[in-house]
Amino acid sequence: MMDMKLLVVGGGGREHAITRALSCNSDVSIFSVMAHSNPGIARLAERVLLEKETNIQKILPFATRCGVDAAIIGPEAPLEAGIVDHFESAGIPCVGPTRAAARIETDKAFCRRLMERHGIEGCPDYRVCNDPEEARRFIESYDGDLAIKPIGLTGGKGVRIMGEHLDVQGAIDYVRHLGGNVVLEERLIGEEFTLQAFVDGEHLVPMPLVQDHKRAYEGDVGPNTGGMGSYSLQDHMLPFVSWSDYERALGIMQDTVAAMRAEGTPYRGILYGQFMNTRDGPKVIEFNARFGDPEAMNVLSILESDFTEIVRRITEGSLSPSDVRFAKKATVCKYVVPEGYPEAPRTGEPIVVGDYGDALLYYANVEEREGRLYTRTSRTLAFVGLGECLEKAEAIAERAASSVSGRVFHRRDIGTGESLEKRCRHMREIA
Repeated sequence: MMDMKLLVVGGGGREHAITRALSCNSDVSIFSVMAHSNPGIARLAERVLLEKETNIQKILPFATRCGVDAAIIGPEAPLEAGIVDHFESAGIPCVGPTRAAARIETDKAFCRRLMERHGIEGCPDYRVCNDPEEARRFIESYDGDLAIKPIGLTGGKGVRIMGEHLDVQGAIDYVRHLGGNVVLEERLIGEEFTLQAFVDGEHLVPMPLVQDHKRAYEGDVGPNTGGMGSYSLQDHMLPFVSWSDYERALGIMQDTVAAMRAEGTPYRGILYGQFMNTRDGPKVIEFNARFGDPEAMNVLSILESDFTEIVRRITEGSLSPSDVRFAKKATVCKYVVPEGYPEAPRTGEPIVVGDYGDALLYYANVEEREGRLYTRTSRTLAFVGLGECLEKAEAIAERAASSVSGRVFHRRDIGTGESLEKRCRHMREIA
């Protein structure tokens, strides 16, 4: 195979995982665009442009000068800015949807209306509001709790749940704070799971199921974060998701891709389905138009296929299940984050990574100066443990995360047997 030149846009833990997975193939040259230098990506890339990921006027000439064959877009902000449209106009194919197709994530009202128009299963009851008074009347008249979702991007931190974060008056105040541009949805009760898939516009190939942990502190308490860690099992399933639940979730993803194609906005890239497994089966919490962070680290760490070949197949529209193979291993990802994260993270604090054993280390929002690492404003770095069972993967990840010294913390309960049993018990109770 000829040498392939690939551009990775983004500089977080997710993009380090993408870059590492690409680098496993010797026939690839990797180029990087990121707002701040990620030491893990910088070591693997031939050339790096330090630039805001939405500054397409600077990024496109860099990509052209490097002669890249394709680009992989990590975060959502450049997708919303239309980076794929600009690249494809310049003849550079992308793993990532066009601006119109990315609305599946960037516009929550678009997502719900698409599902409703095409009769796609798993859509909760919802109301789109653009006026605070309309929203107030709906909240006061609704029998039950609601999820309040800003229509645009919030970095995974904008959703508030009645009965968990807010009472009725708090919900009305929050909607006013958002200017009334919200989607109000029935509160879904159950267990969350993530199903990610490679999509070439028509064909969809799923990845192993993953469960993320959004809450900052052990026991699933505290404020929501971008994700404190995640785990997957050696059979690529989760014990609280039955085979029929899985097939329904996969069908929802396939129907969504078909709906996008039918509407003239074919979806290419990574489709991320965030599901709530309820007593009535899987319901869609949201779709994302890219890999999850941290979930990308779970699945890409066990990808056995040639990732560059998957990229080629996605951009050519010739993807098939035989192109994608994952190792039958459990994974546990644990994020190490600054003290005070997410509300008031301590920045500029030195950290020291000790002996992290057999874990994979992914750098995220961290600064390297003269060989030393310092915290920045978000999640610092992540460790992924791999094993033939969850217990072994968790032990590897926990040992690694505990090796980091400094003003940081991590959740020790992610991927433990007790944590998994709690989720299975909760699912049994609601079923």
